[in-house]
Order: sequence, then structure tokens, then C-alpha cells
Amino acid sequence: MRYQITGKQIDVGEALQTHVRTELETMLGKYAGRPTDATVIFSKSGHEFVCETVVHLSTGLNATAKAHATEIYAAFDGCCEKMDKQLRRYKRRLKDHHKDRTEPVELIGASSYILASEADTQDDEPESLQPIIVAEMETQIPSLTVGEAVMQMELAGLPVLVFRNDKKDGVNVVYRRDDGNIGWIDP
Repeated sequence: MRYQITGKQIDVGEALQTHVRTELETMLGKYAGRPTDATVIFSKSGHEFVCETVVHLSTGLNATAKAHATEIYAAFDGCCEKMDKQLRRYKRRLKDHHKDRTEPVELIGASSYILASEADTQDDEPESLQPIIVAEMETQIPSLTVGEAVMQMELAGLPVLVFRNDKKDGVNVVYRRDDGNIGWIDP
């Protein structure tokens, strides 16, 4: 497994990197059979340390966790506990959904845009009805079943996930509703 352990304007020492590797190997060994790589980013927010961890599994799923603490080791341990809880909760579902999958999740390329909000514009009347594009980037759209898409959305902590439906071969969307339920758009 590949590890990328970095700090944003923080020096991440060899002892912390060793601690991160051993803890992640122990935790992932229990729940995730085939992790491919892990990215751990440490940063500082005020007086607290922030740890963000993303683990990519060979099945195409991503597990994401984030934690804050006054000490850097405690921030990582909190992040590791959150990810442990996520993977423990979804272990049975991961096995059930991916037992028949022999290949990794297929990804197709797409463009992702960030549009300026109306509050960003100074004028009362816009010059044109075309939105202002603030950022443009490439993204990947996975080919999943609806159950896998809901699991991926929850594991990654995303509010919405666009995916290509394996069964109907069309683009679908799952999202978290305000009432806590999951919505599914199947055009």
C-alpha cells in the first residue's frame, strides 16, 4: 500500500509517519482487504491540529475521515477512530456488494465546474444570463449500483454523488435529503 503523509505548513516527523503507517495498517487489515493507497494531511487551524485521511480501496470506494485535536497524535487517532467506525459499519455491506465484482469500479471522465453565486456579483442586473465560471476541473464518474453509490457517498462524507448506474447504464444521482434520508434521481 502506498502512503502519502504530508503537512500543510507543518513539519511531519519520521516518528509521526511511522505511527500513521502502523495504525492504518492495523485498522485497514481488520476491515479492508485490499487498500491501494492512503493520503493523510495534517494542518493547523487556530490552536488545533487537523487530520484529514482518505483511503482508496481497490474496489473503487474511498473512505474519508477528518478530526481536530489540540495535539497532532490525538488528531490522527480521532481520524483513525472515525474511519474504523465507518469501515466496521460497512464491512458487511462491502462484502455483500463487492463479492461478485471481479474488476475495479469503472470510471469515466467528466468536467466539473464551480459557478459564481449571485451574491458575488455587484450589479443588480447581470449583463448576461450566462453564469460566471469560477473554476473548472476534471473529475471521475464511477460506474456503480445504487447500493454501492449510497455506500460510497456515506463513506466519503459527500452530500451528493453522480454515478453511472451499472444496471441501467444511465447517469444517476444520489443525495442526502434535509430530513436525513437518501434521495435517488434516476432519469
